[in-house]
Amino acid sequence: MANSPLFTPLDLPNGSTLSNRLCKAAMEENLAEQPGQYPGERLFTLYDRWAKGGVGMLLSGNVMVDPSALTGPGGVVLEKGTDLEPFRKWAEIGKAGGAQFWLQISHPGRQMYKSLGETAVSPSGVALDLGKFSDLFAPVRALTVREIETIITRFADTAEAAQDAGFDGIQIHGAHGYLVSQFLSPLTNRREDEWGGSLENRARFLLQIVEKVRQRVKLSFGVGLKLNSADFQRGGFAFEDARQVVEWLNGHGLDFVELSGGSYESPAMQGNPQEGSTGEREAYFIDFARDIAKVADMPIMVTGGITKLSTAEAALEHDEQGFGVELLGIARAMASDPDLPNHWREQSNAEAELPQVGWKNASLKGLATMALTKAQIERMAAGKQPGMGGWPVKALLADQMRANKRAKRYREWRQQCGAS
Repeated sequence: MANSPLFTPLDLPNGSTLSNRLCKAAMEENLAEQPGQYPGERLFTLYDRWAKGGVGMLLSGNVMVDPSALTGPGGVVLEKGTDLEPFRKWAEIGKAGGAQFWLQISHPGRQMYKSLGETAVSPSGVALDLGKFSDLFAPVRALTVREIETIITRFADTAEAAQDAGFDGIQIHGAHGYLVSQFLSPLTNRREDEWGGSLENRARFLLQIVEKVRQRVKLSFGVGLKLNSADFQRGGFAFEDARQVVEWLNGHGLDFVELSGGSYESPAMQGNPQEGSTGEREAYFIDFARDIAKVADMPIMVTGGITKLSTAEAALEHDEQGFGVELLGIARAMASDPDLPNHWREQSNAEAELPQVGWKNASLKGLATMALTKAQIERMAAGKQPGMGGWPVKALLADQMRANKRAKRYREWRQQCGAS
């Protein structure tokens, strides 16, 4: 590739060309069961299951760069000075099947639950608007310039720690309404200093994270990015903005950019395709990804709605000029069928069946859909088959009970550590 000798998309380990280009990309966020938000046995069991499934690359769910800012109460935290032994074990397990294993590193910004007992931060202090569900989230305040610079350093610290623990690379989470995405969007970034205003200023936070991370890790260590193709909100981060940001990222040492879309307020990543895409619920960011690939000097990965072998094969087709997508994320599909890449190699089980929720309320539907997927992941973490997650209402209640239990443990840990 243009920027790093780590790998080419077709040379990922683990068998056939198609399997090499499939990634289990970032689903679990609530499985830290050890004091200190460390990875533990349940997470090891889960990744042992996925590592045997035939995928070319494993991408973890959110690993947090700041212990005071978690996407969920069971989130794993990796920062400077963290005991790396549990992470070394996690890396060994994830790579045991021949796949590469990268950590997705993240900061939630304003998308943080109130139950954690923390104050959320964002570029401008704009709170989430989820109607009657807004009260589930923590109060939010605007970041100071010094805090912005500290968070940039935290991303670099976590990347370096991941390298020391034996992972193959990291992916910066810049999508789905988390902090990097909040800086990029004019809906959440209303700053009037050098970190806000024009797209160039709004992209400064992301570009400085990429630059600082690449400075701190070896060239052989992978650095990727997850980026929204759009926010899917009127007046938000648009496709043209994503295309421009990718152009600015050329030459910055990125090994790939994964394209997704949406946020908690507009959960397009759960199945709200753009008009004219491949299918109603299939590869719903693929058209955006193919267009952005034309201006990118790094490989493009796409995630969202890929459940069929035929869809995966079609998504990887290039145009007459040779432009196209190189890597596919199939996280939700592998929550339903952890052996899906092996099945596709064997030409069996051509489609993974995903849990579906038919509720009309979009926010509640999104929460229930994720709760069903979490239920599948929890079953695999306990050494069981994933099933279909059960009934939506029951899955929501069970997810809330787990979250409350883990939030209590998190708050106790923070108090023991002297956090304010």
